[in-house]
Parts: sequence; C-alpha cells; structure tokens
Amino acid sequence: MIRLRIVALAFIALCFASPGASAEDDATAGTGIDASAKVLGDPNAPVTIIEYASLSCPHCAKFHAERLPWLKESFIETGRAALEFRDFPLNAPALMGAMLAHCAGSNQYFAYLNFLFKKQPQWAFTEDPKGNLKVLAMQAGMTGDRFEACMADESLQNAIIDSRRVGIEDHDVQSTPSFVIDGETIPGIPTEEDLIARIEAAGG
Repeated sequence: MIRLRIVALAFIALCFASPGASAEDDATAGTGIDASAKVLGDPNAPVTIIEYASLSCPHCAKFHAERLPWLKESFIETGRAALEFRDFPLNAPALMGAMLAHCAGSNQYFAYLNFLFKKQPQWAFTEDPKGNLKVLAMQAGMTGDRFEACMADESLQNAIIDSRRVGIEDHDVQSTPSFVIDGETIPGIPTEEDLIARIEAAGG
C-alpha cells in the first residue's frame, strides 16, 4: 500500500501545468469535460462502494486486475452494489493519467482506466510520462491534438485535484487504494470475505 506523502495539492498541479484552452472535441464541444466521479454499475444499487485511487499506484492496479473482476461478477453485475471511482492522484503522472481517462469520455472512461492501470509500467514510472501517455492514447484512438488539449485543460486538472482534497477532508483518505463502504473508510485492498461482509451489512 502506498502511503500518502505530505505534498501540497497546488504543487501537483504545477508539476506539469501548461497554459491553453480547455480540452474540447466533437464529443465534448460546448460542454467541457465531465470530471465528476464515475460509477460502474447501477447508480441506484443499494450499496455504493467509493474507491479512491491513483493511476500511478501499483496496489490500485492490482485491485483492478485481480479483485475488481470478482467484485463485478458477484455484486456489480447483479445489481447489489455499484463502484464509484474517485481520483486521488499521488503525483504528476497520476494526475495526467486521470485527465486522460476523463477526456476519453464517459462511455470509454472505465476502459481507459483499466488500460492505463494495465500499462502502468510503460508510462507512470518513466522519465517522460506525458510523452508515453500520448503514445498510449493514440494507440487507443485519441488524436495527438486532442491529447494535448486535454493536458492543457486547467479546469479539468483543478477538478481532479479537488477530488483528492475531498477524499482527505471528508473520508480521511491516507493511502491508495482506499474504499468507503457505508461511511467507513477501508485502506488497502479488502479481501473477498471482508467485501462480502461489508456489502451485505450495508444492505447489498
């Protein structure tokens, strides 16, 4: 589990901030990018599991590769629970990755999220995370111009940083991944048994 370092939120933004217009294309023109939390499953499910994660966090990637498929099959696809993903970037590469996922659009958001977690070693821990993210984005079908516009979207950047602030202030998130179920914050990757007990206790 990656422990949260004491880093000013503004510093994360300044790591790579660049001036420019907001990221808009045919899918988002006139509306901007929706940086709100994204929900996997039925938003009206009896239980909502909130996940705070950083795209540069190996343990977060492990959850998405190993535990999430079971959670989807057992609870999300059956309508007993929904997963609400909230950004908690630990560093500049994670912030850029989060921006890219949002710029992919709501219909492709979770596909990009899983893609970026799977490809994490190819961009998050490299000397040129932005350049390598651009290569991956173009492999996934995004144009280079759209990628650059996305990275220049200051309102999107600020919204993602704000998600991290809310996690700290409202849910006392101290590490990634962290999950909130029925008002209780659980650090690390819960076991299947723990998730079953918590979801059922919450009414799922």
